[in-house]
Amino acid sequence: MNWDDTTDTDAAGERLVGASADGEDQAVEAALRPKDLGEFIGQEKVREQLDLVLRAARARGATADHVLLSGAPGLGKTTLSMIIAAEMGAPIRITSGPAIQHAGDLAAILSSLQEGEVLFLDEIHRMSRPAEEMLYMAMEDFRVDVIVGKGPGATAIPLELPPFTLVGATTRAGLLPPPLRDRFGFTAHMEFYGPAELERVIHRSAGLLDVEIDTAGAAEIAGRSRGTPRIANRLLRRVRDYAQVKADGLITQEIAAAALAVYEVDARGLDRLDRGVLEALLKLFGGGPVGLSTLAVAVGEERETVEEVAEPFLVREGLLARTPRGRVATPAAWAHLGLTPPRSQSSGNGQQDLFGA
Repeated sequence: MNWDDTTDTDAAGERLVGASADGEDQAVEAALRPKDLGEFIGQEKVREQLDLVLRAARARGATADHVLLSGAPGLGKTTLSMIIAAEMGAPIRITSGPAIQHAGDLAAILSSLQEGEVLFLDEIHRMSRPAEEMLYMAMEDFRVDVIVGKGPGATAIPLELPPFTLVGATTRAGLLPPPLRDRFGFTAHMEFYGPAELERVIHRSAGLLDVEIDTAGAAEIAGRSRGTPRIANRLLRRVRDYAQVKADGLITQEIAAAALAVYEVDARGLDRLDRGVLEALLKLFGGGPVGLSTLAVAVGEERETVEEVAEPFLVREGLLARTPRGRVATPAAWAHLGLTPPRSQSSGNGQQDLFGA
């Protein structure tokens, strides 16, 4: 059971349950986090590879190599960074790329690190360019040059740093410049979870939360969790609330389905925004193609919200396609909403023209 708790990328998970995370929710999330690689569910290849890296570093009595974790929000990047620190017996410092807008911000953090400490830098691709260039030298030589003064009289003062491990996390690995990416000794991509893995996540979390849930109930929640452990855990908490208020506390398939219907999460994991995008695309624009801005206006959301929050899941589920001429609904989208596509989209030629460049 693994998920991140970053602020920027958490919107998709929050909107699924119709509630914002408060202090209590964050405390629950922290309590549910696995504390070591043995407890971490899923990502078998990443766990195996990372275990070798950490075991070898401990055997040498050295600091672990820098680690880069990429993947969608909620798959366990923050959790793994904490596990790395725990496995190495080192403290961890957590910050994010958007918080480091100047080289001086990074220099202040680096200069205060202890030997062997783990620095977790979330959304590392959003760090400012001056700070990014300073990070190159810090990662490779454990040294930074602090510039004092301005203009011709400026002086570079070298500052030696204790060996540390940088764990960078990004949802957009393609935005990382090659010089930065190449300085990581170990890189891993986090994959979406399968239903069986999510069921294990849900059963483990239910045990920690003292929630009764049967196999069918866990499967129902897992099927609506979009392949993401963070979402699975939050849906579990909302279903738990429903079961306590509306039933006897036991989560069955029927209770889980009824609870998630209240929170507008359908059997495929689509929520209000996802369905709104599909309904606008199908009912107002005949399945497309339609431009992103026009579609966002029809839904009543910002362009960025539709593109970054709703579209990735819809594309991954095969319900929507991005074409050079605009967004297009697939036959699966019509079937999911129980609608009949226009005749032009039902014919072979029409379908080819619809998706053609």
